[in-house]
Amino acid sequence: MLITDYLFENVKPIWDAYLEHDFIMDMGNGNLCKDKFKDYLIQDYLYLKEYAKVYAMALVKCENIEQMKFCQNSINGILEDESATHIWYLKNFGEKIEELEDYKIKEANENYTSYMKSIALTGDLLDTMVSVLPCAWSYYYIGKKLNQTYKENLEDNFYKSWIESYSCEGYEQVARTSIEFVNTLSENIDENKKEKLIDIFIKASIHEMKFWDMAYEEVK
Repeated sequence: MLITDYLFENVKPIWDAYLEHDFIMDMGNGNLCKDKFKDYLIQDYLYLKEYAKVYAMALVKCENIEQMKFCQNSINGILEDESATHIWYLKNFGEKIEELEDYKIKEANENYTSYMKSIALTGDLLDTMVSVLPCAWSYYYIGKKLNQTYKENLEDNFYKSWIESYSCEGYEQVARTSIEFVNTLSENIDENKKEKLIDIFIKASIHEMKFWDMAYEEVK
């Protein structure tokens, strides 16, 4: 088995709970409160900025040009491609993009990004890549499921663009490339390292769940 098979095996109950989360289900059926979605987008925009920093921290741990290119391409994808959907929605909500960074990052968001940065500070490249993997991989897991479940009724769904952006072939490739990168880095690891990676992956996945919980809270 590949290391990512072990990782997924250990978090599948958590990830399946994402699919049953009220925020996700309400987005799929189009009934999600738009104020909650707007607040989620703002927090996720702030999250992506910190998420990109983790890849920047990983750059100095790279041992060759190919690894550096992966991190650099990931940073570009986060700041340009992934942020584009957020910006499109937020502009429609009347938000000024240049003012988004003035919003306060919420506790669950800060705890999650701080966790990844702590792994990047104390761990090696593989540890760091495993800490960021649940984000890219689970969003495709969620997007794919939403698209499959609600594809017949997406046309008039306000959240269609979000669902399609995380279920499209381009994003699938982002997730697969990240998975393959982790598998390549972990080719010669021992059992102790494997257990450490599983622990990192589980903790990051729990932070993902807390982010969804935060997103569904009443907007104040």
